[in-house]
Amino acid sequence: MCAYPQESESRLNAIIKMSVDGIITIDQQGIVETFNPAAGRLFGYLPEEVIGHNISMLMPEPDHGRHDGYIRNYQQTGEKKIIGTGREVVGLKKNGDTFPFRLSISEVKLKEGTIYTGIIHDISEQKKVEQELSELNEILENKVKERTTELAEVIYDVQRTNKRLTQEIERRKIAEEEARKALAQEVELGEMKSRFVSMASHEFRTPLAGILSSISLVARYADFKESEKGHKHIYRIKSAVRHLTGILNDFLSLDKLNEGKVRCSPLTFDVTELAEELVEELQEIKKKGQTIVHEHKGNSGSIYSDPHILKGALTNLLSNAVKYSPEGKSIQIMTEIDAGKVRIAITDQGIGIPKEDQKHMFQRFFRAQNAANIQGTGLGLTIVKRYVDLLEGTICFDTVENEGTTFAMELPLKLSGSVQEAS
Repeated sequence: MCAYPQESESRLNAIIKMSVDGIITIDQQGIVETFNPAAGRLFGYLPEEVIGHNISMLMPEPDHGRHDGYIRNYQQTGEKKIIGTGREVVGLKKNGDTFPFRLSISEVKLKEGTIYTGIIHDISEQKKVEQELSELNEILENKVKERTTELAEVIYDVQRTNKRLTQEIERRKIAEEEARKALAQEVELGEMKSRFVSMASHEFRTPLAGILSSISLVARYADFKESEKGHKHIYRIKSAVRHLTGILNDFLSLDKLNEGKVRCSPLTFDVTELAEELVEELQEIKKKGQTIVHEHKGNSGSIYSDPHILKGALTNLLSNAVKYSPEGKSIQIMTEIDAGKVRIAITDQGIGIPKEDQKHMFQRFFRAQNAANIQGTGLGLTIVKRYVDLLEGTICFDTVENEGTTFAMELPLKLSGSVQEAS
């Protein structure tokens, strides 16, 4: 569809106004008819200060006095010196400063007469860079001369010290060999430590499990004369055994993670069933009056992930919630599936985390100031973070000291890799 003349003129005016280059039109007498905003910025004039005046006002001498003669010569002879070509010229700003620019002039013949359009592209920065390059080149040439002299001296010094450097290389080779041996010993010690941690954890866990089982049987079948005191002591023994088992489990889990032995083997399972199972298992360790409640929101609870790793992470978080919450308080585990993600949040009404300690909570062996009198290794949250990373998820927390804490993890509904390994 063809545009109306008025619309075409509006478009043309808009293009001229928005141009980053200056655009000026003059009539056959050299009088400025249009002066776009870009030209105004270059020369420092408002359009009304230029329009209606001779274009020579924007030129320094000698072009200022010769410009009208240029136009007359072209009109009389038809010889084009500038029109239809581009060249570098100098402009005169309102404040008297001059600047270089590339000028392209075209001639447009209209019914009402001929106009000349000049497009002005500021090359001040280009000239500045060229000048700097020229100065730099001169400096470099002088430097080359200096360096040539210095090089001759350096060659002499290199030849003189070559023997000494050869001896130094030999000494370094010896030092590197000693360092390699020391590193190999360090690696061997690390492997021995890892094997010891693994062995000790297994060796301790087996008798501890037997002790816990036996105590449970004693509590069931023994006839205590002072039943209340007897059960109190059995509870203490059970708690101590669980605490020791938890410490050993933490060290063993971290050791496996560091050794890259924890692999992620996903399968399809119901996350709500996993949460309910955990709630049931933790009934035995909760404090007096504490309640652990599970709530699910959103779609079906079916996800494709590793239930064993997820259970390990949630067990740590729920155990912490029980440990750091007082008696009679509620602990909530919320599961939600929506938009291709599963979100699991564990909220307690415990002691919270001091603001100054929050940035360290996922570091190994770190414990908050207000938890100094509560048993723990400072490894639980480190292990949780590593587990969540394996499950391609994220974990964060929101806490208020003396009011409670919420740990929230977000996982994909479907693990991308069939087998993932801890880094």
